[in-house]
Amino acid sequence: MKTLSLVTAALACGISCLASAQVTTPAPAKLKIVLVGDSTVNAGGGWGAGFCPLLTPNVACINDALNGRSSKSFYDEGAWKKALDEHGNYVLIQFGHNDQPGKGAKRETDPETTYAANLRRYISEARANGARPILVTSLSRRTYKDGKLVEDALAGYAAATRRVGAEEKVPVIDLYAASTALLKTVSQEVADGFDAYTHPDATGKGPDRTHLNHEGQLLFGRIVAADLARQLPELAPNVQLSAPVAKQ
Repeated sequence: MKTLSLVTAALACGISCLASAQVTTPAPAKLKIVLVGDSTVNAGGGWGAGFCPLLTPNVACINDALNGRSSKSFYDEGAWKKALDEHGNYVLIQFGHNDQPGKGAKRETDPETTYAANLRRYISEARANGARPILVTSLSRRTYKDGKLVEDALAGYAAATRRVGAEEKVPVIDLYAASTALLKTVSQEVADGFDAYTHPDATGKGPDRTHLNHEGQLLFGRIVAADLARQLPELAPNVQLSAPVAKQ
């Protein structure tokens, strides 16, 4: 009788231990990806809104990009410190639009000197904070003249980003090259289909050929996600390019 009781107890323990093991099976490791940059990245009119939903549920995607910021002002205003405080595993860094001449002394940088130095500072501080930095070149503007896409000063900032990435051994998602190549295959009318608005806004400005509507966010967000998965194979299982992205 005592032996039977011991066997029964052992079986019960085995079943409960198995159940316990099944319940406590570790979930996929939680990852955190932080986006920093300007309005062409943030959730309002940037590719970030199309990028984040393509990540698997075990990835927290935090979009800390802010309208109107440059590589200089984002740092000077303390926004970079806030991004570091997220303690992301990866941080995607894109600037350029507001670094250009004409944006004022608080934002302007030179691509070969101050802009490149700012990127190196972001890289160094991200690494020191335990994050892997990834540079992203600027999203191309969508302005045509005589049927051809106009190349502006963003090209210089994109070139500087590539150079810094190579020198610092940091992955570079070349969104400028990818978006430029794509836009060269379409007309102004087609490209305007990605604009945040295609007619003058309340201030009389427009059309907006810098920021993105939902269709543009989907398109360029997928370009960034696809290149991220290609360049960092360890993240490929966390990218679902066919995932639906709801309109915000």
